[in-house]
Amino acid sequence: MNMRAEIQRTPAEAAIVDAFGERLSLLPGDGAVMVKRDDAIEQIKAGLPTRRVESWHYTDLRRLLASVPAFDASAEAKPIAALLEGSTLLSIVNGVSAATPSVDGVTFQRLGDKLVDGSYAPALVTYGSDDAVGALNTAFVADGYFVDIEAGTQLEKPIELQNVQAGGQSHVRLPVRVGAGAKATIVERQTGEGAGLVSSVSQLLLGDDAEVLWLIVQDQPETATHLAQFKAELGKNAKLTLFVMNAGGKLVRQEVIVKAAGEGADFKLRGVNLLSGESHVDVTMVLDHTVPHTSSTEVVRNVVTGRAKGVFQGRINVHQIAQKTDARMACNTLLLSDDGEFSTKPELEIFADDVACGHGATVTEIDRNHLFYLMARGVDEKTARGLLVRAFLAEVIEELEDETVVEPLEELLSNWFATHG
Repeated sequence: MNMRAEIQRTPAEAAIVDAFGERLSLLPGDGAVMVKRDDAIEQIKAGLPTRRVESWHYTDLRRLLASVPAFDASAEAKPIAALLEGSTLLSIVNGVSAATPSVDGVTFQRLGDKLVDGSYAPALVTYGSDDAVGALNTAFVADGYFVDIEAGTQLEKPIELQNVQAGGQSHVRLPVRVGAGAKATIVERQTGEGAGLVSSVSQLLLGDDAEVLWLIVQDQPETATHLAQFKAELGKNAKLTLFVMNAGGKLVRQEVIVKAAGEGADFKLRGVNLLSGESHVDVTMVLDHTVPHTSSTEVVRNVVTGRAKGVFQGRINVHQIAQKTDARMACNTLLLSDDGEFSTKPELEIFADDVACGHGATVTEIDRNHLFYLMARGVDEKTARGLLVRAFLAEVIEELEDETVVEPLEELLSNWFATHG
């Protein structure tokens, strides 16, 4: 008799499957949405990814996700002040969106409404069979915001999409469409308190000649699990600068999936990962250059303290048709602890023959000569170390140029180092 053995689920997998059964009747969506949810939970039932899955090799989710908190209807999170002064603020508190504001040239909709009427069902797709983040979010997403910026709109004030949790579980989506020739700054805040499980998927469709600066600032508490995706498609001559700062969380996976789909498209990724305690932070990027004359640069800087572990996986795919692609990637890590670890895996897959592509990675410690130089001039050791760390990260942050953006990010960095440095 040839019988397929039933998969032995981990406590976390069992809790996710059980929670789906308990909450299904409470989740918004028409028939098409519910089909997508059913497909997603079947993917979870097949098992969370292990290190045997190439894209999860350094983050064994099945082992690291030891437990899953129950949904907590009594959790009371509160919105926080906007990162950038004067921003238009849209808050999601424990997975529930608030009333939408009014801004000329911009349409805001609560995502829960688009799930109920089924108009969002086509966007509930996973990236592949190993897309655990997308599957988890698709199964449980209940709310978020849909933002539509009209063609030609030049937004003077940033838009902040704020996701705040206070324990339990929170699953949100943040789709944004930017019309041709529009320009905007968008801040995505991921924060909260308590031992929460958060999944968040952001989707950006960038029209021809549009330009967006998107900031992701994640500073979850050291007890939280944060699983996130940022997906973007760039039109002709579109420009996207994505800045990612991870400064918290116990288990963090931030995926970046970008497609340069229009000639002249330019993508920049700038990342700062601040790792402390026993945290595990994984930033994984997949970038596809699918047409000629596109460009991209990725620069990621990491600071590791305590027994923290970090990962950066960056894969650039240059399709055969994508001649004249210019793609560069660099990952630099500063280890402040003998017990800290950081793994880097840069990849280039090139099928075109007229391209300029390269990647590099370094891991180093604080230069003792530089430390001695500062201390010999009366600077105490902690302050001296802080100066050297900030100098290491300054290039990535200051490249944003706008002081109204740079100063709040530098303040976050100073606050982190005051606690963990």
